[in-house]
Amino acid sequence: MPERPTRAAEAEESGGPVPCRVVVCRDCCCGSPKVQGVDHAAQTARLRAEVPVRISDCLDVCDQANVIVVQPSAAARAAGARPVWLGLVNDQAATEDIVTWVRAGGPGVAPLPDILDLYAFTPPRRRSEPHDG
Repeated sequence: MPERPTRAAEAEESGGPVPCRVVVCRDCCCGSPKVQGVDHAAQTARLRAEVPVRISDCLDVCDQANVIVVQPSAAARAAGARPVWLGLVNDQAATEDIVTWVRAGGPGVAPLPDILDLYAFTPPRRRSEPHDG
């Protein structure tokens, strides 16, 4: 029996708008044995089944491992929506809550569920100029 395409693949193949994208940190802490009790491969696969996922090297917020960033769709971004950073996403229920929110439209389309507000954080600003010294 052929494997069913994911919702994300169906949206991209149809040329329809993809509601949003997800960036999953997988490097030194996130996605590693340092974060115990998490099936990192299953978490990534579950997200990929619903939305386009990009795997990133370290996002420099190791104290928040596992980090997932939900990026708004192009239309929502044009309307002012910003990416939402979620940290300590270390259980299956949190992953399912992200999937549900993304399917509803994600940032700028659907309000952030109260349960995900517990995971949301503001990432540190990156330096825009080289450091002297």
